[in-house]
Amino acid sequence: MSKSKDSDAVAAILDYLNRQNRPYSAIDVFNNLHKEFGKTAVVRALEDLAQNGKIKEKVYGKQKVYVADQSQFPEVNESELKTMDSQIKELQDKLQKSQSTCKQQEQGQNLLILAAYSFSYIKSNREKLATIKSATNHVTPEEKDRIYSSQTKYVKEWKKRKRTTMDIVNAILEGYPKTKKQLFEDVGLETDEEYNVTIPD
Repeated sequence: MSKSKDSDAVAAILDYLNRQNRPYSAIDVFNNLHKEFGKTAVVRALEDLAQNGKIKEKVYGKQKVYVADQSQFPEVNESELKTMDSQIKELQDKLQKSQSTCKQQEQGQNLLILAAYSFSYIKSNREKLATIKSATNHVTPEEKDRIYSSQTKYVKEWKKRKRTTMDIVNAILEGYPKTKKQLFEDVGLETDEEYNVTIPD
């Protein structure tokens, strides 16, 4: 890496640590700077800054942590700390109230959306019902029973004829030298299966 790039890394890392004012490892700094500089450059810059006394280095076992030099920041007395704590608490309360208000508003919005959808659904169904009621081509219960009875009769006859046909086919196949499929083709016999037809129950 060029000296210019090294210098940029040192300046960027020093500025970052001073602004954040909290401890970071070299990997943290590398990731938090969106990998703008290589890992080696970050480690080298941190060690250089620590050696020059611009930041502090803390060692915890095998882990090194770097933090801004606290002597550069103005001292805060106990009274100021209490005031800051009070302000933080006040801001946290406001944030909590705002979040609660937002949640209530979201719930209200969701209820309005649901109500609008329900109203639209009910209106659509009422219109469909009105159309059905105004229709003049209703099927009477007697006509419906007659249709069902006819269907049952025809389905029964269909099953009977299919069974009879298959009995004849099986009898022919006993002395037929070719396959069942070839027999169907030879006599021009079409099956329900060819047309994806299923006999109703």
